[in-house]
Amino acid sequence: MVGSVILTFALIAGITSTVMYFLSYKGNNNALNIARISYHAMTIFVIAASALLMYAILNHQYYYKYIYNYSGTDLPFGLKMTTFYAGQEGSFMLWTLFTAITGVFLQQYTTKREDLEPRVMAVFTLAMSFLLLMVSPLLKNPFAYIWSVDDYIAVQNINASLLNLPFMQNFLFSDNSTGQTYVKIGADLKAAFESNGYSITSLIVQGKGLNPLLQNFWMQIHPPILFVGFALATVPFAFAAAALMKNEYKNWIKQSFPWVIATTAILGLAIMLGGYWAYGVLGWGGYWGWDPVENSSLVPWLVAVALVHTMLIQLKSMKKNQSSTINLSKNEDSNRIGEFGKTNLVLALLTYILVLYSTFLTRSGILGDASVHSFTDPGATVYLFLVIFIMTFILLGLGLMIFRWKHLSQPVEDYKNLLNRELALFTGAVAILASAIIIIAGTSAPIFGQAVQIEFYSSLNLPIGIIIGLLNGLSLLFKWKETKGQDVIKKSLFSVGAAAVLTVLIIFAADISDFMMIVLAFSASFALFVNAEIAYKIIKGNKMMLGAYVAHIGIALFLLGVVGTAGFTAQQSIDLPKDEPKEAFGYTMTFKGYTPFDNGKKYAFNIEVKKGNSVSQVAPVMFFSEYNNGLMREPDYMSELRHDLYISPLGYEDGGAEAHNHGNEVMLGKGESTSFEGAKITFASFDFPKDAMNSMMAGQDFQLGAKLQVEFNGKINEVETLLRNEKGETKRIPAEITDANLKIEMSNLDASGKVNLLLSKLNGAQVEQPASVKEVLSVEASVKPLINLVWLGVFVTCLGFLVAGIRRMKDSYFA
Repeated sequence: MVGSVILTFALIAGITSTVMYFLSYKGNNNALNIARISYHAMTIFVIAASALLMYAILNHQYYYKYIYNYSGTDLPFGLKMTTFYAGQEGSFMLWTLFTAITGVFLQQYTTKREDLEPRVMAVFTLAMSFLLLMVSPLLKNPFAYIWSVDDYIAVQNINASLLNLPFMQNFLFSDNSTGQTYVKIGADLKAAFESNGYSITSLIVQGKGLNPLLQNFWMQIHPPILFVGFALATVPFAFAAAALMKNEYKNWIKQSFPWVIATTAILGLAIMLGGYWAYGVLGWGGYWGWDPVENSSLVPWLVAVALVHTMLIQLKSMKKNQSSTINLSKNEDSNRIGEFGKTNLVLALLTYILVLYSTFLTRSGILGDASVHSFTDPGATVYLFLVIFIMTFILLGLGLMIFRWKHLSQPVEDYKNLLNRELALFTGAVAILASAIIIIAGTSAPIFGQAVQIEFYSSLNLPIGIIIGLLNGLSLLFKWKETKGQDVIKKSLFSVGAAAVLTVLIIFAADISDFMMIVLAFSASFALFVNAEIAYKIIKGNKMMLGAYVAHIGIALFLLGVVGTAGFTAQQSIDLPKDEPKEAFGYTMTFKGYTPFDNGKKYAFNIEVKKGNSVSQVAPVMFFSEYNNGLMREPDYMSELRHDLYISPLGYEDGGAEAHNHGNEVMLGKGESTSFEGAKITFASFDFPKDAMNSMMAGQDFQLGAKLQVEFNGKINEVETLLRNEKGETKRIPAEITDANLKIEMSNLDASGKVNLLLSKLNGAQVEQPASVKEVLSVEASVKPLINLVWLGVFVTCLGFLVAGIRRMKDSYFA
């Protein structure tokens, strides 16, 4: 109750601040102080509500529905804290908290700049008010009590000392099929407790726990950084809207530029930390799978990167215009916005709009059929609110642009030739935006009942990557306005030669044969050496000027890592009988048995890896999760200078006769095939009912299907096998193909979109097995060349953004 009241007060203060800031902008001199006080009051309320939620989590107050659904007593302290943002209510709360704190710094920044504060903060507090509405008691309130809606809770989560109370018998229900007993929690039970003088807050002693996919160190790092990026993305929108509100564009670009750089740096870091999480823990086989949820965060980042480059052009042209506006009136001077001024206003507005669109895609449930790790369906009311949220800011941004369009004047440059830095930067920005358009089109396709394959993204983004790499280097060899061709050739000789040598080395190191990948390697190498050469020349001077070059070096290193990992990863499925060495990729792998850990709940499968005289250990993990009644797999890898040896567990056979009665178990991704007893089985697609993901996360009954194509004796059968969960019990509904004497059951699916199938004979006959049966660990081993360049590139890029952001913040302090 207290938490809901605090959030209500925060919402009132937020709306008050928005209105007062707007009135101040319209000329009400008394409104500004009220607006400031209201904003600080709102921030205090948000911090207090966040602290109260964290306190409730750490003290196991499971009478809050959100805490019961996502937390658990047995979680380690660090992971217990992450349950703050494990679900929709908490993640919106975290976004609200970071946005409120960002606004405090923004308020202080704008206060010192004439009348900038009322305009910027009016827009910013409007965004805050929408976020506060989202976590208010009206929508996704993290402080909603569990008895506010009827629910059934297993007795093992209930305080045993209260089960024997006489009135409790009226609320106990048994499931005869599973033998499980449940307590019906609702308003009637609460009333019964109160009428008998008991407190219902002590009834529940254990929560459902945290999704096992999220029980990892990076859960403590990745989401908070991502939401800091989302919060910062509000600022460029506010600056652009503020400039349009006043119809004054002389200073907005310089004032907002450091905030844009900060947004780009933080959001980019969050995205790639998510990639590292996926690579090291989730077992997707890589750091990027073009999943719609991944893409939805990538697109606003790409737009922000394009904005950084077009802002540089405008900043340069604004400096030139300062010497040519002496005879212009004040109004004419304020409207001369510099080159690509309109473009920058649009991109600044679009960055935040795409963050909101990202939120809509991941939290509306609309991608439930396309992404196995999107958030669940939040309900019709929240769905409508998200649409209103997006449309409000689309209409605000679009309306201001249309209203001011005829007043926006920018110089039309007459370039004597095409060799100039302005056009190079703009072309690079266009290429980045083209990538964003491709990705958003593919990501949005499921909304219209369509789907695209991974090849759609890879094939269309490859030539764009080549262009970006070349322009990354060429733009720095060009001068502003005009460059002589012979000067470019002279400056580029070293970089071209060095890039050619490095490309040849990469070709042999990663065994590259694809022409487009070779070209990408050359373009990235060219960018690397151009930026490194310039950075070397200026490192003894003003080190704060290094930011852009360091960031570009990071991008070049990242692209070189992509060349190796995306184009030339080799993989192989291997069965490892215990103590029998198997050869793959020049390594000798021997399965040595498994080691239980985490109180026997998880198992590390120990594999000895030899190469020459070097001996290493890798230990992929598998365990059965009661949370979602599925087999969970975590990969492990051995990192070397040139590549990683990456091992994902597929399954384990304990060698007993019991295990063989089920036949063979295989893991297939979409479009992949396997053979069994003369039949070819191809996994076509999943069948996700719209409410399946929501029911799964809520612990309710659900059903999932895998659509298969089975080819036998020239005939193709379209079949479907189902995995059904009824009251906590998992049931397999097999697909049966009589002609092939084949039965196919789905045993599990994982976050990468792969399915586990059990294959057996329909007549019950056993599949032929070797005379001597041993313990067998099935794994998928892969070699990922140049993967370390991916992580190094990300680190260097973020370092460059940090240096550039500090420099630009200093430059803009007196703007």
